[in-house]
Order: sequence, then structure tokens, then C-alpha cells
Amino acid sequence: MPENHHHQYRVRFQSALVVTACMVLASCSNLNGGAVNPVNWITPYKVDVIQGNFIAKEQVEQLRAGMSRDQVKAVLGTPLMASLFHADRWDYIFTLKRQGIAPQSFKYTVFFKGDALERFEGDNMPSEAEFIAKLDSTRKLGKVPPLQATEEQLKAFDKSPKPATADAAAAASDTAAAASGSTPAAVQPTVYPPLESPKQ
Repeated sequence: MPENHHHQYRVRFQSALVVTACMVLASCSNLNGGAVNPVNWITPYKVDVIQGNFIAKEQVEQLRAGMSRDQVKAVLGTPLMASLFHADRWDYIFTLKRQGIAPQSFKYTVFFKGDALERFEGDNMPSEAEFIAKLDSTRKLGKVPPLQATEEQLKAFDKSPKPATADAAAAASDTAAAASGSTPAAVQPTVYPPLESPKQ
């Protein structure tokens, strides 16, 4: 009977906690300030989604009418979309979704006549430096600690006792053996069993 009473108490306590938490969250969501809302304090990690290959302004400036398909591929890379039904058109599409940054999307299309580049058009592509500047997230790291020890820290380190190394311990044992008149014991090498069984 006491065990059943304990179980009922635990269920009621948990129910009260859930109701209280719901009331707190509901009251916070009614507040106008988003910074006060505890739900906004915790943001889950979102994976960066990158599709396609980015084409910079510098690459677009290298395009010239009459270039072969191989030359265009060497400048811009492999197109994201090349259709069998539109073999004379290559579409380069780049999308980036990153946490803390507005989604970015760029599209550039090149048209061929036979094997020669006829024309090209698309978005106004940013330079590499401009694109990297857009990627700068709003999260700033804290102050970097100094990576060099101060004079006081170096002096404190010199005064601390040095750990005995294996060579120092061996030298100390040889010195003790010489003082006692006995010969130092030779260190036996460690022998390991073979990795494979002997062939029969």
C-alpha cells in the first residue's frame, strides 16, 4: 500500500511540473521582447547546406565567345545541370544555407552553338573576397588568451621539481650499483609472441 501511495505522489508531482513548465513558456511567448523568451535562448544547430559550385566574378570575366566546352569547364567547373534535351545549355546554380546568415543563391547559364561558347548570362556574381565577407557569421569568439608565458611563470616553472626520466633513473641505478661494487643488471628486451601461428 505505501508503494502505491508513493507512485501516485510521483505522478502528481510530475504532472504539476509539466503544467508549470507549460504555463511559464506560454507566459513568456506572450511577451513582446523575443530576447526575454527562453525558447529563443536555445537555438539548435543547423547543418550548412551547400549545393552546386560557386562561380566568382573573376571566373566570369575569363569567359569569351568561341571557347570550347572543355575550356569553359576548365574555367567554371562541371555544371550542376546539363540536360540531354538542352545539350547546348549549361546551368551553374549555387545555393548556400548557413545558420546565422541569410540564404544565398546564384545562377549562371552558358549557351553553346555546337562546341563553341555562344553567349553567357546570369546573376551579378560577387568576387571571391565579397563572397567570403558575406560568410562572416555574427558569432564572435571571445578574447584570445596570451600564448606566451610571462617571466614570473617561467621562473615558477624552473623552481618546480623536475620529473625523473627513464634515462635519469637508469643512470642513478648504475651509479648506485657502481658504489656498491656490483655490476648493473642488463636490461632484458621485451619478447612478444608471433602475430601469426606457425605454418604446419
